Amino acid sequence: MLSAGERPQPPVPSALVNPSSSVPIMPDLKPNGSSAPTTMFSQNSNKPSEIQHIWVVTGPAGCGKSTVGQVLRNALSCPFLEGDDYHSKSNKDKMGSGVPLTDADRWDWLISLRQAAIDALSPESENSHPPGGVVVACSALKQKYRDVMRVAAYGSPSVQIHFVYLKLSEAVLMDRVSQRKSHYMKSDMIQSQLAALEEPKGEWDAITINVEGPQEQVQQSVLDAVREKLAEYS
Repeated sequence: MLSAGERPQPPVPSALVNPSSSVPIMPDLKPNGSSAPTTMFSQNSNKPSEIQHIWVVTGPAGCGKSTVGQVLRNALSCPFLEGDDYHSKSNKDKMGSGVPLTDADRWDWLISLRQAAIDALSPESENSHPPGGVVVACSALKQKYRDVMRVAAYGSPSVQIHFVYLKLSEAVLMDRVSQRKSHYMKSDMIQSQLAALEEPKGEWDAITINVEGPQEQVQQSVLDAVREKLAEYS
């Protein structure tokens, strides 16, 4: 039997997505869902995309998930969900104290974040166009965590989920995290993250991007990979 990471999603109709179109930048969605975008389409488009895409930017702390997520948010003109916002206070307290999260700590977080992504794809009213997608920053270190997120697309042939895995070395991770003075995730937590990390090798819906180069190069690599993926649906 195929695992969720190997199982193709159902066939879907063609998408009408133009990530390079000039459209207004959408607001971030907060955990309570109080701020939602009103439109998600190119100014030149007369109808919504037939396929909605969930882009989950993954990797350990310090890899640049939030930065890359914002780049995709701007390029695709879709809402952005910051995974850290959906952690409970107890989870943040544990991580801030240098205590690694367990699987049990993560389930409610993943389910909450998954539901937020699903909600982001729903129009605000009957007169609103559904968005073309949503970008989610989520570490999703293990395949079973990614499997929890994959459930968002189950039973919805018009929804496709993709994981953008940001890959870099332990040395670079340690250096980056040590410079994040106000963040609850400290450098001494990186070892536990790397120990838990299961890179998405062989997972059909995952894209791996090396993010050790200059920021502009990394961002271009991500945009090129995402646009190449979108072209498969056009």
